[in-house]
Amino acid sequence: MRARIAAAAARIMAEDGVDDFALAKRKAARQLGAARGDLTREALPRNDEIEAELRAYRALYQPKEHASRIDELRRVALDAMQALSRFSPYLTGPVLKGTAGPYAEIELQLFPESAKEVEIFLLERRIAYSTHEGRRFSGDRAHAMSVFNLEWRDTPLKLSVFDPRDERVALKTSQAGRVMERAALPEVEALLRSDTT
Repeated sequence: MRARIAAAAARIMAEDGVDDFALAKRKAARQLGAARGDLTREALPRNDEIEAELRAYRALYQPKEHASRIDELRRVALDAMQALSRFSPYLTGPVLKGTAGPYAEIELQLFPESAKEVEIFLLERRIAYSTHEGRRFSGDRAHAMSVFNLEWRDTPLKLSVFDPRDERVALKTSQAGRVMERAALPEVEALLRSDTT
């Protein structure tokens, strides 16, 4: 059942543009008739299992359009990173991993002296945004962050703004979660060069 849920969740993410792993797992379990009471945390697939299924699904059923979309998203991410270069930007999330769906947002981590600098940058360029507070984890410590959501070249962009001291820290989305992969500007440029060869 765990493998079937992983495959179904991957199909939901690929076909319906769902980027939320938990939502995809719930939908897949419901479609497969798994009773809610029977689904322990251990019975559900891990996100990395779904990611593996998602890669396999896209390689089989969406090879050209998916590769084209990832390339496009990474180019928009690079453009945003170049504009935000003074804030030490890093690309993270599904666009970096190459698993982003058609409606995915680009996720960047920024490490300015203060979140106010990013806000001023956006205001000076008349870029509309919304903001909220969030947190990431490293070991037992929670790291507060400001999150700015906006559009960059008609693509949703999420800026997670951290304290500059957090740049050297391996951040996770939850206390028990995996360390978030991230790539600096030169790495994203190299990734785009390798995608075209």
